Amino acid sequence: MSAAALIPATNAAALQFPCSATTRNRRKPLVSIRSSLAIETTEDQASSETPPEPFNRRLILLRHAKSSWENRSVKDHDRPLSKSGRDDAIKLSKKLEKLGWIPQLILSSDAQRTRETLKIMQEHVRAFLEAEVHFISSFYSIAAMDGQTAEHLQQAIRKYSSDEIFTIMCMGHNKGWEEAASMFSGASIELKTCNAALLEATGKSWEEAFSLAGFGGWKLNGIVKPDTDL
Repeated sequence: MSAAALIPATNAAALQFPCSATTRNRRKPLVSIRSSLAIETTEDQASSETPPEPFNRRLILLRHAKSSWENRSVKDHDRPLSKSGRDDAIKLSKKLEKLGWIPQLILSSDAQRTRETLKIMQEHVRAFLEAEVHFISSFYSIAAMDGQTAEHLQQAIRKYSSDEIFTIMCMGHNKGWEEAASMFSGASIELKTCNAALLEATGKSWEEAFSLAGFGGWKLNGIVKPDTDL
C-alpha cells in the first residue's frame, strides 16, 4: 500500500439525507467510565484532577459483498449477492467480531447488495443486531461522484451519531468508498468487494475527531478481507 497523500475535494454541495429506516430502537452503549482517583495529600499538597482524555472514534468503511450478474435484466440497485458474496459476508463478520470492531451504529446504502450483506452479518454474528441501523439512499448515488463521498459520510455521521457512540460502520459502494478511505487516511487504499477499512481518530465527540484529524489524519488500523489471515 503506497503512502501517497490525496487532496480532498472542496466545496462539495450540501446534501440532503432522505428518511432512513431504523431497524432497531436506539440503545445507549455500555460505556466504561473511569472513576475519580482519590489521593491522600498532606496539608501542603493541593489535590488536582486530570482532565478526561478524548475517546477513540473508530470508523469502519465496508464495501458490500460480491453481487450476482446472473440476471442481466435486474436493475443495478436491485442486484442480490452471489454465492461467493454471501460466503464472504459470513467470513468478514466473524473477523470483525474477533478483532473487536463491532459497530454501535450502522449507516448503509439502501441497495439490495448492501442490505443483504448486513443481513448475513447479523445472522452469523449476533452482536451486529445490537447496532442502530439506518439505510440512506444517497449512499448509493454519492459513491459514483468524484470527491464527494468522504464529506457526505461526515455529514451522515454528524446527523445520526451521538457522543456516546464510539464505533460506526458505513456500508456502500466503489468508487466512493475506497476514495473516502484514502482521503481520511492519507494513503492510497483499494477496497475490493467485502473489504473493510478500519480507521481511528480521537476526540471527545465525532465533530472534534473530524476537526482534529481532518482529511489525511485518520489512522489506518488495517484492511480486513474475507480470505486473509488476521
